[in-house]
Amino acid sequence: MRRVLSSQFPVLSNVLRRDWLVRAESAMRMAARAVQLTTENWQLRTIVLAIVLAGLAVPSVVRAQQIDFAAGGSTLWSPKPLTASQAFLPPALKGGTYAQASLQYLTERRLGLNFEGAFRPKEGLYNGYQHYRPIFYDVNAVYAHRLAPKARGDFMAGVGGETLLFYGVTNCNYSGGCRTNVNSNHFLIHGGVGVRYYFWNKFFVRPEFHYYYVHDNFEFHSDHVLRIGASIGHTFGGQ
Repeated sequence: MRRVLSSQFPVLSNVLRRDWLVRAESAMRMAARAVQLTTENWQLRTIVLAIVLAGLAVPSVVRAQQIDFAAGGSTLWSPKPLTASQAFLPPALKGGTYAQASLQYLTERRLGLNFEGAFRPKEGLYNGYQHYRPIFYDVNAVYAHRLAPKARGDFMAGVGGETLLFYGVTNCNYSGGCRTNVNSNHFLIHGGVGVRYYFWNKFFVRPEFHYYYVHDNFEFHSDHVLRIGASIGHTFGGQ
């Protein structure tokens, strides 16, 4: 059907192609202006970068043979402070249950883009006196490798952000008062690996491992954070 349409309507095909190129060029110019205007705001720069990467991948996505959507749960691990205990010592960003979701596009060459996010539905307790909720989000280049007839490995690397939401102080037992944290955002570098196992038709389970380097993560003891979990998902298109 594709061959017949291209042969019968070559003029229409050329017009659509030129129209897409014009819109893509316009989007790139707008993105460049946005980056120039937001040089002091890393979060906006990250969003702009994600949009530009998605725009550059449009031709590949159109030809993509596979789209994966998955959701699941995970937990965090980070090194503990090794110094003696003292008031307001930054705690380790670890523990808790995180809800996660991901959307992945793959071309016929098994290269593509991965968008994912994770957040803690139940608030944590910072140093025993202030509730908080971390949120992680990132965009990645991804490569999928066939490991076995029903298994695929997903290898990804990219950039993103950590948003920390802090709430009211409670149970403050320090005589000098408690230091109140406010909401903040941090740039991060992400790397991850997951193994998709197709247990029924195009449904899969995926154990996964994620590493974050969170720039200037001063609210916590370490800039290095690991997220370990598993997802259940579905593949649309070929495997």
